[in-house]
Formats: sequence, structure tokens, C-alpha cells
Amino acid sequence: MIKLFNVQEAKKTILRRDGSLEPDVPPALQASLGKLFGDGATPETAVTIILKDVQKRGDTALHHWTETLDGVQLATLQVGKAEIDTAVSRIPTDLKEALELAAHRIEAFHQRQPLPNWQTREMGGILGQRVTPIDRVGVYVPGGTAPLPSSLLMSVIPARVAGVREIVVATPPGHADGRIPDVILAAATIAGVDTIYTLGGAQAIAALAFGSETVTRVDKIVGPGNLFTTLAKRQVYGIVGIDGLYGPTETVVVADETADPAWVAADMLAQAEHDVLATAILFTPSHKLAEAVQVEISRQMEDLSRSEVIAISLANRGGIVITADLDEACQLASDFAAEHTCIATANPEAYIGKIPHAGGLFVGERSFEVLGDYVAGPSHVMPTNGTARFASPLNVLDFVKISSIVQLDDQTSAQISAAAARIAQAEGLDGHANAARKRIG
Repeated sequence: MIKLFNVQEAKKTILRRDGSLEPDVPPALQASLGKLFGDGATPETAVTIILKDVQKRGDTALHHWTETLDGVQLATLQVGKAEIDTAVSRIPTDLKEALELAAHRIEAFHQRQPLPNWQTREMGGILGQRVTPIDRVGVYVPGGTAPLPSSLLMSVIPARVAGVREIVVATPPGHADGRIPDVILAAATIAGVDTIYTLGGAQAIAALAFGSETVTRVDKIVGPGNLFTTLAKRQVYGIVGIDGLYGPTETVVVADETADPAWVAADMLAQAEHDVLATAILFTPSHKLAEAVQVEISRQMEDLSRSEVIAISLANRGGIVITADLDEACQLASDFAAEHTCIATANPEAYIGKIPHAGGLFVGERSFEVLGDYVAGPSHVMPTNGTARFASPLNVLDFVKISSIVQLDDQTSAQISAAAARIAQAEGLDGHANAARKRIG
């Protein structure tokens, strides 16, 4: 059964964040790391070795690490058109239609995000900005225990709307046959991906960042992934751009006594089934709701295929927190700055302004988080681990850059050159001061 906490207990346990990308390494993983990378190896050092090897040996290293880590020997790293076309023809019609609906809504949402070019003549001459798309973007699509076509759509479509010239996808091979699942290839076709590589983990990030004989390097890498993917993104940042560093997924629910306990429980279970590190937390001032949600979670879990994963997730990182009132619940939710924050109250709109920090706000019980995962419209690639305090969901602005335009008239240039010279002199940069003085008068 999911635990009930008071606020002070919650702050000491489930609401604590250490800011680390590397959780405690399980003994089995530590043993594997030692065998492959040497005694005392950590996920960070393992990633460093893979990145350097791919940078040095290119395709040879990519094949080596794919065979070593994924257990697959690949004939080629790039997926051919015939394989893609066959995959698209094999998926069920209703699934294809669902993917197309999701793609349409994601595109429609992101087309409404402004990308303003502007100029002004009110500051002397012309000043302004020009927005241009990034040339090449690499999208990482996780594989793991299940294919995630939704992550592909949510990452690729905003890039396409932004006008990115070339979009490539890297996604892991299946452990059974080395093939990328049909649904991933179908989603890539619907989203308009240019090239697909059968690559996962740190070696995929290395290939996108450094390039190889087969893989052309990109300018920016986006998309969620596991610990090794995330650590690799952190290490290559500066060589390429990245969107963010994503940790385990998380949802908090702010609810009052009017919320449907079966729905709240279902939403928390949906979050907890991702993996054992997922976080699902309910903030409520209602003891009656809290107890009803406890009962519903225990009842509904029995019918779910990933009940073992859910049980571990809820035991270690989940909980129900009893607050003094809804205002305190909103304050805790904002302080936690979750990836997803759901408001299930009698008047949910009244509490939007009280939760300034959230990756996504899901307002009302009909706007539940699972719809955001798939078909609502905004990208579901959202900041985690409290980074919603300063970061945003993936959007078209992640795929463009702004160039400042400076085209001053002669009079304005002469008028402000003296100020530039004086500041340069204060900084001890005589060359700067000299260049400015020559324009005075």
C-alpha cells in the first residue's frame, strides 16, 4: 500500500532531491561495469571510454559497443528505405491512425509558438534579431523494455516545425533480432525523419556528436534516455548543443475532496509503471480522499502487467502527503517543480497561478497526464528532477538560434562611441578603446 506522509516527513523523504544524475549503482550493474571497463568503473567513466573510442575509431567502435552492450551484430548502422516501408505496411491501421492524430495535434500546437524576427529604428539606425533554424538535429529515441514512438513524435515534429534542414534519429536495436520495432519506423515516417540509425546508449550520442564513416555529426542532440545516454549528453555538451539532462519521470497531483479517487489512483499508477525510479506523489488536505486513493491503488494494481515495477516505485519514491490546505499543497508542488503537475480540484483554474514551477500543468481531471504523453499537443519531453524551476518543455525555440542585427546610423555611432571607449578603458582594453575613439565626431 502507498504510504501516507505529513508534510515534515515528506520533506525528509520523498520530496528530497540530491541533484545527482547518478543514483546508487546496483551491485549487478557495478559488477558488469568492472568486467567491461575495469575495477572501480562508474557509469560516468564507462561513458567517457565509449565516447573517446567512437571519436577515435568511428564505425568500428560503434559496431563493437553495439555488440558488447546490446548483444547485437549489425550488418549496417543505417536503416534502409525498404525496411522502413515494410515496417509501415505491417503496423495495424488503428495504430497508424492514432500516430497520425498525435502527429497532427503536436504539429498544430507547435505551429502556434512565435518565432519573431523584428527590427526597430527607434535606437538609431537598425537594431533587431533574426531567427534561423539549426541545420542538423539528432533525436535520441529510447528503446529499453518497450518501443516509444511517442517520444519520437514529440521530439521530431517541433524540430520540423522550426524548419530544421535535416533530422536524424538514433534508437537502440531490439535485443531479440537487432531490428528497430515497426512502430518506431512508422512514427519516423509520419514525423518526416530524414535518416534512422540503429544505435543506442552512449555510443549513439557519441556518433551524433562526433560523426563516423556512416553517421554525419549533428549540431544539437535532443530527447530523453537512460542514465548512460544522459551522462553522454552531458559530456558532449559544448561540442554539440543539447536540450536538457533528463532524470526519471515524475508526476505530482494536487487534489481536494471532490477528486475521483479511482482516477487519481489510475494517474499515479500510470506514472509509477514507467520504471522503479519513477515518482508519483499526491498532495491533498483531504484524509478521506487520501485513504480512498490508497484503496484504489491496491485494487487497480492487481490488474496491471507491470505491478512489480509499480510496487517498487511507489514504495521508494511515491506517497500521499496530507497538507494543511490546498494553498500548502500548491506551494509544495511548486517547490518540487515536477515534470508533470496535475490539478484535480473543484476549481482547478484558480490554482494555476499558485504553481509557477512545473514542466507541464494538467488542469482538471479530464486533462490527465497520459493524454499529454501521447496526443494533447505539447511535447512530452519535459524538465525533470526539479529543473522546471529554470527549464522548459522541448519546443520550437530549442531548434532555432537568434542572431542580433546591429546596423547603426552614422550619428548614433558617433554619439555612443565615447561611452564605449570609456568602458573599454576601465576594462584595460586599449585596442577596444582606440577602435571606438576613431569613430567619435
